[in-house]
Amino acid sequence: MKTKVFQSGNSQAVSIPKELQFERLDLEYEIELNGDSITICLVPAPLTNVLSQIAAFSDDFLVESRPEQGEQERDFS
Repeated sequence: MKTKVFQSGNSQAVSIPKELQFERLDLEYEIELNGDSITICLVPAPLTNVLSQIAAFSDDFLVESRPEQGEQERDFS
């Protein structure tokens, strides 16, 4: 596939063909130069909200999901 580079304000831009367009434009992407190639990758979502989401679980969350197994006897001989 071929495309063209064009000037957009003070930046260069590339027209992405329809077959390669990103599904979501509200996400963040990073761009990297690799020799003669340019790679555009989705930036992984940050884990900043994980602790607050875990804190929102009730104290009895998953208490009954696994039965108590007790100690297991093992033969180490």
